[in-house]
Amino acid sequence: MNSFARTQKNARALFMDRFATGCFYGLGALILLFIAWLLVTILSKGLFDITPEFLIKLPEEIAAGGGIGPMLFNSFYILILSLLISVPIGLGAGIYMAEYAPKNKFTEMLRICVESLSSVPSIVFGMLGLAIFAEYFGVGLTILGGAVSLAFLNLPMLARVTEEAVRAVPNDLRNAAYALGTTKYQTIKTIVIPVAMEAIITGICLVAGRAFGESAVIILTAGLSTSGEMWDFNLFSPGETLAVHLWYVQSEAIVEDARQIADKSAAVLVFVVLLINFVFRVPLWFNKRNVRK
Repeated sequence: MNSFARTQKNARALFMDRFATGCFYGLGALILLFIAWLLVTILSKGLFDITPEFLIKLPEEIAAGGGIGPMLFNSFYILILSLLISVPIGLGAGIYMAEYAPKNKFTEMLRICVESLSSVPSIVFGMLGLAIFAEYFGVGLTILGGAVSLAFLNLPMLARVTEEAVRAVPNDLRNAAYALGTTKYQTIKTIVIPVAMEAIITGICLVAGRAFGESAVIILTAGLSTSGEMWDFNLFSPGETLAVHLWYVQSEAIVEDARQIADKSAAVLVFVVLLINFVFRVPLWFNKRNVRK
């Protein structure tokens, strides 16, 4: 009887294992199909109609045939500026929280605050940037205001991702480094950060893609217009980005080809986000290949 009961129990366990495995594979396939459908739907509507002139031409207010040149430039310009501000501060804060911060109630409260800020709607950071740059400093809607506001938006997520990546590094690696006589800083620099780099790069990819496609923050801090020049590096110029232009064309533009411009702008936006993730991950792939060899 006991042998029969064990056999029944093992059969049920095997059935549940196979059932759960099938469910997980099914969910994974469903998610992949949804992502593929989403990408194909967006890219197929506008990607094949994009011309070099569309990418570098100035937009038109009334006539058809406008381009996205200044907005595309502003998108990359503001993205780079925001990453230059947020990445060093976010990485430093994450490393401090994981390696140096004492374990007490204040640290736990600080960690909860960082996690809470990661889920705050982006429009709140836009209002903060509007209050700081447009009202307090009186500089108006500028590229600088948009970049700094985006950096504020990205900082909590970068700090949290970095902290979790550093904490995931096995303590045995740290102890081995200390046994060789390295200092804490040397251990972090030569052991901890290289091991955690893949997860850190993933976090940077997430915030970069989010920043490139952000619109609410830019509308409130950089505005709905450009200086009218293709390559305007002035930090105090208005900085409409591609995501904001896509919203404007789709909702308020009066040009006759607004729908086509919106489709092509959406395709460019998605393609660039995919390209950003690819560019960030290429060094990691080469590094893995070199390690295996």
